[in-house]
Amino acid sequence: MAATLIHRKIDWTGIAFAAVLTLVIVFPLLVVGTWAFTNVWRYPSVIPQEFGLRFWNQTLARADVWSSISMSLTLAFTVTALSAAICLPAAYAFARLDFPGRNLLFFSFLAGHAFPKFGLLVAIAGIFLQLNLIGTFWGVVLIQLVGTLLFMIWIPVAAFQSVDRRMEEAARDVGASPFRVFWSITLPQAGPTIAAAILLSFVGTFYETEGAWLIGAPQVRTLPVLMISFINNQPVIQYGAVLSVLLWVPSFIALLFARRVVNSGSFARGFGG
Repeated sequence: MAATLIHRKIDWTGIAFAAVLTLVIVFPLLVVGTWAFTNVWRYPSVIPQEFGLRFWNQTLARADVWSSISMSLTLAFTVTALSAAICLPAAYAFARLDFPGRNLLFFSFLAGHAFPKFGLLVAIAGIFLQLNLIGTFWGVVLIQLVGTLLFMIWIPVAAFQSVDRRMEEAARDVGASPFRVFWSITLPQAGPTIAAAILLSFVGTFYETEGAWLIGAPQVRTLPVLMISFINNQPVIQYGAVLSVLLWVPSFIALLFARRVVNSGSFARGFGG
């Protein structure tokens, strides 16, 4: 009986920690969401004096907002597809093949993330300037490909390494071809984690700002770059809040999709859990 009472004891420390953590994460989102639907909110009032959609109407009436959304989606799909085509075969080779310099080459893919990002981008921009890639769509694609290497190399390598080799060997023993083994044994086990890597790359590319601004602006304007322009040129909080909500929608849809197709167990297996 005493053990049952101890088992049912409420963990107030855990609840308080969870509440503080939730407040820290959710409160800024609530403030941004409130500003997005506020027409008038003057200090020192705690709540807005007037709610409304005035700034939504003004923002969505601009042609450059829709063109930047289209540009962001086009860039995200292009970069993710190219990154998958380049990085997934490389990840399979790093995970399964033994060749000279494998570890050195693997870490060279990830070394870019050890440098201060903006300094690295400035150095790359100098090279792109010589190649006439500044202000071009493909220049932004190339700079954003660099940012996807961490997700599209590291996570799929861990996914391929976590596949049960005994099942693959059993399939080969009964005469399955290498393609049939990969399609029927390897891919179903590694697929959910690879899907998570592709999803993270898409979301990361959609929100990427520094590279798109440094290489593409003003000819190539993504939605995050346009948001910076709005905030710098029109210091009205509501414009930034409306664009923040617009930027939040794709990631929310992506997370809902990830929750349906990728469960926590498969993602943990990708990291060797």
